[in-house]
Amino acid sequence: MDYSAAQHPAAHDASSDEPAHDTQRASRAKAIAAITLGNGLEFFDFTIYSFFATIIGKLYFPVEGQLAQLMLAVGTFGVGFIMRPVGGVVLGAYADRAGRKAAMSLTLWLMTLGSAIIAFAPTYAAIGVAAPVLVIVARLVQGFALGGEVGASTSLLMEYGSDKTRGFYGSWQFVSQGMNTVCGSLLGVALAAALSTAALESWGWRVPFVIGMAMGPIGIYIRRHLNETLPGVEDGNAPVNADAATQPVRKLFRDHSRAIAAGVVTTIGGTAANYIVLFYLSTYAIRILHLPMSSALWAAWTAAAVTVVCSPFAGALSDRVGRKPVLLVSRVLLIAAVYPAFIAINASPTVPVLLAVVAALAVLVAFTAVPNIVMLPELFPREIRATGMSIVYCLGVSIFGGFAQFFATWLIQLSGSNLAPAWYLIGCGLVSLVPLPFMRETAGRAID
Repeated sequence: MDYSAAQHPAAHDASSDEPAHDTQRASRAKAIAAITLGNGLEFFDFTIYSFFATIIGKLYFPVEGQLAQLMLAVGTFGVGFIMRPVGGVVLGAYADRAGRKAAMSLTLWLMTLGSAIIAFAPTYAAIGVAAPVLVIVARLVQGFALGGEVGASTSLLMEYGSDKTRGFYGSWQFVSQGMNTVCGSLLGVALAAALSTAALESWGWRVPFVIGMAMGPIGIYIRRHLNETLPGVEDGNAPVNADAATQPVRKLFRDHSRAIAAGVVTTIGGTAANYIVLFYLSTYAIRILHLPMSSALWAAWTAAAVTVVCSPFAGALSDRVGRKPVLLVSRVLLIAAVYPAFIAINASPTVPVLLAVVAALAVLVAFTAVPNIVMLPELFPREIRATGMSIVYCLGVSIFGGFAQFFATWLIQLSGSNLAPAWYLIGCGLVSLVPLPFMRETAGRAID
C-alpha cells in the first residue's frame, strides 16, 4: 500500500485526475469542432444564396427593373425562413425525443436536398414559371432543416459546457455561422475574379450549391462520434420525464409562454443586425453603391471574419459579467452607430470605407448576438430545451432576419433614401430591448 498517497489524498487525486482532465478537455474540443463544422456546413448551404441574389434574380425572376429583381430574389431568400418555425417545432421535438445527434443528421440530409434542387434547377428561360417555383421549394426545405439544426446544435454545445463556461461554448454556434460566411464569400470572390460575367451567370453561380450538396455527407460523418447529452438516448432507456419527452411542444407553451415571448422579442434586434451587416451590405454595395461584385463580397468576408474572432470573447465575457449587461451595452452602441455608418458609406462609397464600417459594426453584432443566442436555450429545462430554443430563435429570425434584406430594399424604394436600412435596424434594436429588464440572468447559474 502507498502510505504517502493515503496520507496525502489531495496530491494523489490531483496526479491521477490530470490525465482524465486532459482527456475530457480534448474530447470537448473535438465535440465543439464537430458541432461547429456541421452547423457551418448547413449555414453555408442556406446563406450562399444571398451572395448570388443579384444573379439568381436575373435568371429566375425576369421582371423589369434591377431593384424589382433584387426584391424578388431576396424575398425568396426570406421564404426559407417561413419554414424555420415549422422545422423548429417538428425537428426540435424530435431532438428532445430521439436525441440531438439524430436530429442534426436529419437536418444535414434535408439541407443537402435543398442545395441539390437549386444547383440543378433550370432557369426561367428554359422552363418558365416552374423555375422560380423550384427555387422556392428548395428554400422551404432548407428553412425547415435549419429550423431544427439551430436548436439541436446550440443545446448540445451548451450541455457540453459548465455553469461557468456555457457562454463560451454557446458562442461557437455564432462562430460556425461566421465561418460559413467567410468560406462562402471567399468562394464568391474567387468565382467573380476567375470567371467572365457570362460564365458566372451561365454556370459559375451553381458551383457553391454543388459544393454545399457534396459536403452534407461529410458533416454527418464528422458528427457520428459525438456523445449524446439527452439522458436515456444512448443506452435506449426512456427519458426521465416521459411527459416532456412525448409532448415537448405542449409542455413548452403551457409552462414557458412568457419565456418564449421574451426570447422572441429580444432576438429581433440581434438577428436583424446579423443579416443586414453580414449578408445584405454586400448586395447593398453592388446595387446601391455600384461597387464591383468581387469588391463588395469582401464586405461579407470582413464582417464574417470579425464575428468569428470576436464571438468566443463575447461568450467568455458574458460568462464573467452576465448575458444581460453584455447584450444591453453592445446593442445600444449598435443602435447609436448604424445611422452614421450608412451616412459614411454613402458619402464615400469606396471599398476601404465600406470595409472599415462593416468591421466596426460586425464587432458590435458579435457582442450583441452571442449573449442573445446563449440565453435562449438557458430559458428551458433539458427535456424541452431543443424545442424551446428552436421555436424562440426561429420565430425571431423568420420575419425580422429572413426578410431583413427585403424590408431594407423595400424601404429604399419606398422612401427614396439609401439610408433606409439603418432605420430598420434602429427600430428592431429598440423593440428588442423592451423585455430585457424582465428576463432573469442565467450566467453562472445551474440550469439543470
